[in-house]
Amino acid sequence: MAGILDSVDQRTRLVGQNRLEILMFRLSGRQKFAINVFKVQEVVQLPKMTLMPHRHNSVCGVVNLRGQTLPVIDLSRAIGLRPLVPDERSTIIVTEYNRTIQAFLVGGVDRILNLNWEEVLPPPSTAGRQHYLTAITKVENELVEVIDVEKVLAEIVPYNTSISADRLADPILERARGREVLCVDDSSVALAQLRDTLTQLGLKIHTASDGLKGLNQLKAWADAGEVLTDKLLMVFTDAEMPEMDGYRLTTEIRHDPRLRDLYVVLHTSLSGSFNQAMVEKVGCDNFLSKFQPEKLVDVIRERLQRDEQG
Repeated sequence: MAGILDSVDQRTRLVGQNRLEILMFRLSGRQKFAINVFKVQEVVQLPKMTLMPHRHNSVCGVVNLRGQTLPVIDLSRAIGLRPLVPDERSTIIVTEYNRTIQAFLVGGVDRILNLNWEEVLPPPSTAGRQHYLTAITKVENELVEVIDVEKVLAEIVPYNTSISADRLADPILERARGREVLCVDDSSVALAQLRDTLTQLGLKIHTASDGLKGLNQLKAWADAGEVLTDKLLMVFTDAEMPEMDGYRLTTEIRHDPRLRDLYVVLHTSLSGSFNQAMVEKVGCDNFLSKFQPEKLVDVIRERLQRDEQG
């Protein structure tokens, strides 16, 4: 499965159709797990691994892959399951999240599957490893659990959400105080990061855990007679979410005359030319890679300036 991702054009073919492709794999048992194919660069046999002193207990070591040094994370141990024992037959999934590349040690890769997001549901709110899931689905009557990789990575390298005092003193940002934003994301870690950063600007935060809930909230406000462009400074939406993804959410917003002028920011753990292709295809106003508080502030500032000029 090396080179699992092809060109940007091929990867964007499902955008706006509320569909996704998942890579299914096993960890230390029979249960099947998955992550979005968009985040996967390749699947390869584990190269020679070097141990690191003082490493996080979920990090097995580092490998050199085509001149790049990558941490290898035991995904089984990271979500509270039995640790994997790496050997020369082991498999790693190389991924990109939030502008970083890392390898996940897995027990074996199953296959790639194309699904409709409506078939993918939020996980039940129970204890245990459910805290490390963003969604669940069924494939041939077998449960497949979609892992919240952002939560795994945040526990290994915590994110800093603080904004410098100099930035907070910006008179343009003062106009953010008391304004409202809607943040739509299925990752509790991503929502917490948005909330922690945006509240420093005095913004009032509304949240929804998937695109359908976000759309229903917007329509409820509109049904109550609220002018959405007056109420909300902007909408932040994740890309991949159960039931309705961020691309479909943006499309639905643009097709509803009461919502279509909302300022929508695609807030995603993907980066680079793929993001720009997404923005252009579904009609977002901006995009932002996750866990960049200073750039998040830049997006708010840019929006406030546009308000002033408009």
